[in-house]
Amino acid sequence: MTYTKGNLVTNVKTGPSGRAMAHPMDPSILDALHQHINMERAASAQYFAMSIWCSEREFKGFSNFFNKESQNEQVHATNFANYLIARGQNVALLDLSAPNQDWTNIEDLFSYSFQMEADVTASLNQIYSMAERSSDTRTTVFLDPTIEGQTASEDEFAYLLGKLKLANNDPSALFIIDSELNK
Repeated sequence: MTYTKGNLVTNVKTGPSGRAMAHPMDPSILDALHQHINMERAASAQYFAMSIWCSEREFKGFSNFFNKESQNEQVHATNFANYLIARGQNVALLDLSAPNQDWTNIEDLFSYSFQMEADVTASLNQIYSMAERSSDTRTTVFLDPTIEGQTASEDEFAYLLGKLKLANNDPSALFIIDSELNK
């Protein structure tokens, strides 16, 4: 697209969808962001499945907790999609595998959840490093609050996993934790 005003002629770069973009994105960062969006979508589906598993076992507090986490992950995916659109990029959604719905106990479910959160943190840190190496300040600025929130989320899962390990699958202790989460 060319912009002309008087003797000034400016070429405006556009992204794949034809939207104006101020600065092109490094293809490897774009690919990593697409992968991350799909990681967030997969986490949303997994947390929804975990919410159902907990509900089926009368753990209303745990179910509500995972339902909120599912919604949060969907919001995260949306934020990344909106960021790519603002940068003039298309958003590539990949196929998702069915989430795991088979757990031995609530502690195993939280161990898996904690590892998922750690994987999301690792993905964000990798993208941040890539953006720094490419001098993509827009992406690092976008990621700063996301990484801060992700670190807090990982800490919360570590805390809850620690409580569950102390509970040692004792039904009374599990229902106390469940009740705390239901508030």
